[in-house]
Amino acid sequence: MTTAFFSHDDFMRHNMGPEHPESPERLAAIISYLADTGLDQKLDWVRPEEITRDQLLMVHPENYLHQLDLMQPTRGRVFTDPDTAMMPDTLRAARLAAGANVQAVDMVMSSQVTNAFVCARPPGHHAERAKSMGFCFYNNVALAAMRALTFHHLERVAIIDFDVHQGNGTVDIVSGDERILMCSSFQHPFYPHSHVHRQADNIVNIPIEANCSPEEYRKLVEAGWLKRLNDFKPQLVLISAGFDAHRLDPMAELNLDTEDYRWLTEMIVAVAHEHSNDRIISTLEGGYHLRALAESVNAHLEVLDSVY
Repeated sequence: MTTAFFSHDDFMRHNMGPEHPESPERLAAIISYLADTGLDQKLDWVRPEEITRDQLLMVHPENYLHQLDLMQPTRGRVFTDPDTAMMPDTLRAARLAAGANVQAVDMVMSSQVTNAFVCARPPGHHAERAKSMGFCFYNNVALAAMRALTFHHLERVAIIDFDVHQGNGTVDIVSGDERILMCSSFQHPFYPHSHVHRQADNIVNIPIEANCSPEEYRKLVEAGWLKRLNDFKPQLVLISAGFDAHRLDPMAELNLDTEDYRWLTEMIVAVAHEHSNDRIISTLEGGYHLRALAESVNAHLEVLDSVY
């Protein structure tokens, strides 16, 4: 049994401009670093296929999908919000990213691999049911959850989001769905400035103040998540893996380091070992300091790859 690593050259073709932080270089940095450490040789590399329209409809309504189709330019860039640009290759990349998440669920649930990491872009956790924002078009982790629940007939799926920005889109989609427990940590107050308070019982928010120490972060997350996760007993664990709470990241003001991401992954792996038969699918969200991102993903994957 191995860790599947989903990658595709066409993820690089989505390019929102030379100054945009969510750049193709993010994936290039990760893949180069994995080659330097040799970890790439231990992974089961998978080239994903595009998600189908019917699979997208598990989460997003047809009128929203149609609106995105109409907006995609044949040349140049069109902005769907001040931060999020679409170019001719964008929706192809987004369909591949979403498809990789669905395919990862199928491979893990059929025991072809132990767990999976989707090294894809554009990310997904800011995409609401009918709204693109925050560099995101389709909500990859929500699509993975719905695949597990509807196709594989699971009864309980956990989503864990440790991106520095709250996954407002995922909350918008799964809030109130008792089959899903979503646990997240994020800097607050901070973008996207929504979906923090007065949430449904299946949403566990851990807002973190700017400049919080790693030690305090660990205490808050462990106290906020672990009992809820263990009481829920998830049959599958999905991760929105954002690495932008790193102390070097230019997009936020938290102080995590590579070893904190290793600790987070070890904690999640322990939950999955106890309740989920080790089944984990992790999908890349944020992380904008290239070296810090690559090192943190490598640590994350080292832990996932150590599960047998």
